[in-house]
Amino acid sequence: MADFSRRSALLALSILGAAATLGVVERSSSAAEKRVALGGYDPVSYFTDGRPEKGSAEYSAIFDDATYWFKSAEHRALFVKDPDHYAPQFAGFCAINVSRGVKQEPDPEAWAIADGKLYVFSAKQGVPIFQQQTAAIVEKATENWPKLRATP
Repeated sequence: MADFSRRSALLALSILGAAATLGVVERSSSAAEKRVALGGYDPVSYFTDGRPEKGSAEYSAIFDDATYWFKSAEHRALFVKDPDHYAPQFAGFCAINVSRGVKQEPDPEAWAIADGKLYVFSAKQGVPIFQQQTAAIVEKATENWPKLRATP
């Protein structure tokens, strides 16, 4: 019995060491309760595939108070290496509504990339509005975000 316990402990320690080496995000009860941004769509796919694609909880990472899902381990690795590049602005809330002082979940199919950044919107009708008023929307949303970030 003692031999089994030592083997189990060594195996557990080696698994934890490998996980730490790979940069695996630690899961805690509070981490598990974080919202899944983009409705589970893979933020990297907007850049690499030019379209939103569904991710999987199997490949996930936590960033900016949200959980992101990815369609592959490769996409997860790209995100973990440079989350500021791939994560949607304003933690994946609708950029137009953030500019109006409101947090609203987006339609992951309503999106735009501007200046190398991903922006998502609550409806597809937001895309042309954003394209016509990009600078004003981004400026106002950036101004509002510090206050909104802390609200539920």
